[in-house]
Amino acid sequence: MKKKLVIALGGNALLQRGEALSAENQQRSIQLFARMVSELARDYQLVIVHGNGPQVGLLALQNAAYRESPAWPLDILVAESQGMIGYAIAEGVSQYADALPVTTLLTRVVVDPEDEAFQAPGKFIGPVYPAEQKAALEQQHGWQVKADGQYVRRVVPSPAPLKIVDSAAIETLMAAGHLVICCGGGGIPVVEHEHGYQGVEAVIDKDLTAAVLAQSIDADMLLILTDADAVYQDWGTPQARALRKVTIEELAPFAAPDGAMGPKAAAVIQFVRRSGNPAFIGALKDAPQILSGEKGTCIH
Repeated sequence: MKKKLVIALGGNALLQRGEALSAENQQRSIQLFARMVSELARDYQLVIVHGNGPQVGLLALQNAAYRESPAWPLDILVAESQGMIGYAIAEGVSQYADALPVTTLLTRVVVDPEDEAFQAPGKFIGPVYPAEQKAALEQQHGWQVKADGQYVRRVVPSPAPLKIVDSAAIETLMAAGHLVICCGGGGIPVVEHEHGYQGVEAVIDKDLTAAVLAQSIDADMLLILTDADAVYQDWGTPQARALRKVTIEELAPFAAPDGAMGPKAAAVIQFVRRSGNPAFIGALKDAPQILSGEKGTCIH
């Protein structure tokens, strides 16, 4: 029986910081990812969770540009991003593994309406802007804007994922041999309601959702692919060095709520601590080498 591998693919790995947020650029990254997935599918049963930070931010900008109707809420835009990114990944994977059934599943994820994240937005979405535009962006759009490296970027609430509403459907598809693309953008954020579920204005962190999903399906490994090739000690300094193999205790200082590496570190710590299985962080282009221990960071 193949080992279960959950892959969390960052939205920033599909659309790099600073490049045009175009379907063409995204498709180029998806082609690279799809080739790797076809290789990994020979040895693993795969479930793919993708991010949507740049994409959902772009949808929000496009949505706000049409002033003849009210802007649509973030939960609907997350659903839209699940469809458009999931479709593109499914099409790409099918080109290289045409015998493998691939299904993209619209997925809802429960959050706590009292989560502190609603009062302290910290999830980056959309394109990056020059730092000197911060005040103008906040005034023009009514956004909250924070530093993202040398740039600034819009931030929105990112409550913790509690439960995957559609987990039974995911497991049914897996049992039927499907490669499942699910929980896109961290899942459509919903809260429990007297008549079922109700969407809320937020974007859930996809790495934390991937950890919840990996635990719920008893995954053997969790792989987080991003635009950084590893976790680095002393990042941004001349002393920076890649960490190749670390314990969850050694990784703990990196799990700060910074909207960048912090959620990734928190997600893998959560998965490794609760499952006892390894997790990995690294660059999209290095996926096979990350799992073999040649590149990236292994957390055990």
